Amino acid sequence: MEIENILGYIGALFIGGVLGLVGGGGSILTVPLLVYLLSYSPVVATAYSLFVVGASAVAGAIQKYRKGVVDIKTGLFFSFPSFLAVYLSRKYAVPGIPDVLFSTGGFTLTKNMGLMLFFAVVMLFAATAMIKPKKENGKTEHSKPSYPFIFMQGIIIGTITGIIGAGGGFLYVPALVLWTNLPMKKAVGTSLIIVAINSLIGFTGDLQEMKVDWSFLLPFTFITIMGILLGGYLSKFVSNKSLKKSFGWFILVMAIYIISKEILNS
Repeated sequence: MEIENILGYIGALFIGGVLGLVGGGGSILTVPLLVYLLSYSPVVATAYSLFVVGASAVAGAIQKYRKGVVDIKTGLFFSFPSFLAVYLSRKYAVPGIPDVLFSTGGFTLTKNMGLMLFFAVVMLFAATAMIKPKKENGKTEHSKPSYPFIFMQGIIIGTITGIIGAGGGFLYVPALVLWTNLPMKKAVGTSLIIVAINSLIGFTGDLQEMKVDWSFLLPFTFITIMGILLGGYLSKFVSNKSLKKSFGWFILVMAIYIISKEILNS
């Protein structure tokens, strides 16, 4: 086994551990790990990430459901427009992006560079969401959901999720709190259903476009899930808020690294 694959599997354990510890955000590291450490193209990396994220979200959703913090009806309703957007973006939008987006002077913005820069921008938003303190929604009963807003949010977030290959939990959670008035803990649990459905269905949009290396992807995913279980156990002994804020700063640094690396290598 090559040293890069060993480091990749260690990275999978780390990503899963972060997901288990802080409850979200760790999956956003999957694409950079696959691109910069394992040398996959951004298109392949975002596809593989969707599978890893989807399988991990299934494990997380089951765990949250047992704790009674999942609103299945709302999750399924929200996921409908969202998974359509994810699937269509993977099936048509990403393959339809030209190899060269534009060129001026000595600078050329390629498809791969554009995907990674867009990914880095989303990472900046994710980092901000983790660093900024969240206000708990103390409502025990929520009012009638705003279904038109849910539909629009689902399409927008689904499209972003499909392009960057991340779970999008940091986008779904505030949307669920804002538009369905779910309490924060239940919004987190419900978001896992949406992430699982969206990611796995979105991944099927890539199956006809690429040959999947299952001998790598399945062990990588399995190790990530093991990391989630380990992180979930360790979360009993650490402060979730301080850990999430620290990880947010780490994501911020990673986003800046990606932006600088892509621009300097152009």
